[in-house]
Amino acid sequence: MTFIKASTRPTEGSLTESAWAAWVDEQRNRSLPVYISRLTPLTFLERAAAVFGNKPAIMYEQRQYSYSEFRKRVHFVANALRKSGIQPGDRVAYIAPNIPELLEGHFAVPLVGAILVAINIRLNSNEIAYILNHSEAKLAIIDAELASVIAPVVPQLEFTKQFVIVHDTQAECALEGVDYEDFLSRGENWFSDFPLQDENDIISLNYTSGTTGKPKGVMYTHRGAYLNAIGVTELLEVQNNSNYLWVVPMFHCNGWCLPWGVTAMGATHVCLRKPDPEKMLGIIQRNKITNFCGAPTVLSFLLHHPAAQGFRVDKPIRVATGGAPPSPALIRDAERFGIEIVHLYGLTETYGPFTFCEWRKEWDSEELTRRAEIKALQGVPHVTSGTGLRVVDEQMRDVPADGQALGEIVMRGNIVMKGYYKDPKATEDVFRGGWFHSGDLAVMHPSGYIEIRDRKKDIIISGGENISTQEVEKVICDHPNVLEVAVIAIPDEKWGEVPKAFVTLKPERQTTEQDIMDFCRQRLAHFKCPHFIEFGALPKTSTGKVKKFELREREWAGYEKRVR
Repeated sequence: MTFIKASTRPTEGSLTESAWAAWVDEQRNRSLPVYISRLTPLTFLERAAAVFGNKPAIMYEQRQYSYSEFRKRVHFVANALRKSGIQPGDRVAYIAPNIPELLEGHFAVPLVGAILVAINIRLNSNEIAYILNHSEAKLAIIDAELASVIAPVVPQLEFTKQFVIVHDTQAECALEGVDYEDFLSRGENWFSDFPLQDENDIISLNYTSGTTGKPKGVMYTHRGAYLNAIGVTELLEVQNNSNYLWVVPMFHCNGWCLPWGVTAMGATHVCLRKPDPEKMLGIIQRNKITNFCGAPTVLSFLLHHPAAQGFRVDKPIRVATGGAPPSPALIRDAERFGIEIVHLYGLTETYGPFTFCEWRKEWDSEELTRRAEIKALQGVPHVTSGTGLRVVDEQMRDVPADGQALGEIVMRGNIVMKGYYKDPKATEDVFRGGWFHSGDLAVMHPSGYIEIRDRKKDIIISGGENISTQEVEKVICDHPNVLEVAVIAIPDEKWGEVPKAFVTLKPERQTTEQDIMDFCRQRLAHFKCPHFIEFGALPKTSTGKVKKFELREREWAGYEKRVR
């Protein structure tokens, strides 16, 4: 790869925007044949700045940046990172909500050849410390409001020695570090080096929720991020006149690759620090939002907020949701609001969305209940996922496409991770047979659309967050009065699913439901803690295995009776 050296680049202002973009592209691909250009989402910002330079790129509170300003700020951050000692291959962590600074990081960090590690802000101090140490992040950019989570574990950090603080709110900062705007001012507008040598180089690490032990670092490549950004943007129908509202966290699968995809289209990013329903309603109306993504829970909060009564948008909003199938009631309420729901399915290991329920015109005339049944399907691969989707049995044979035969969803192709960071054994296991094994059980319908029926692993999806029952069980079992425990998902109108723990106490020991909950809250992220505790003996098989299916059937049957 030929680097662009400061001594050979044009002087600032000597080229037009389009000429500069063309020159950068020429230098970046100088060692390649004329018919090949390396795929990297970094090119999206260069093009957007050249084509839509004066158009609003980012809107947030009272701040607004054009695409030219967006690119300029990214170049300043990239230069500042390089001057701070960040080299190609280094990891840079972000701990921030959906604010412009994290959006800038999606371009600035890979621009220096470094790897972005956007961390789940809902994790506790020890979980974040583990990720910082495992990723060996040299520098962390942290929102001031979240600094109190990091401060207690700073002595445990082995590699992270530099902190940059984003003062987005009036919150006091519990951590010493350089102010973000001061850090940015250390840079300069023109960034000289483009060190990408292979489109399969890592662009980011996205850590799983730790559903089977410690969180794993999922490696995304420049190529995969480029292709999934295009695919997800296409299925959302984002165009250059679109206004995309940031609801799905950018720390989750890099915001389903939409920081890059929305930029590719030259659409406007409307940042939102927290998905508050009343605030969302105001932004949707004021900023003429055309698209957003969110869990069914977020949609429900929005549609059932008192301020949403009688509210309807002038033009339809296309909204992607995943994690749980949309219910008939949710679809009905969304249609009244003016929302068109798109159901997605994917995993952290597939850059977020891999399939979606591609809607067919002939289904428009179906009754609501039937339309809800169709929209509950996880569907087919999106346009850049390819055709690498199967439902297979234990011998890797395709199950009949009859909507009845159960098998595991396996995938391969453009939108599958490169592997788990520093974990070749786990990578080899999940790639066995030449396919990525999702762990999700599904049926294949005659239409070619898949439908998930169960999960191999005991995962609870609560408000879009994954919770490992094994992780919660291990914590509760550490309680001095607990003999054994089983944790399952139970239905919840607000969150979709929440954890419930069935606890057997040691002989002659006593404790309370609140005591167990408090014990969990001291050791787990709060969203992972059980909402209910039930004491008593656990149902078991003849071999002593807990019959979790009996507990599930009882809880879900009781719920269905109540909602009828």
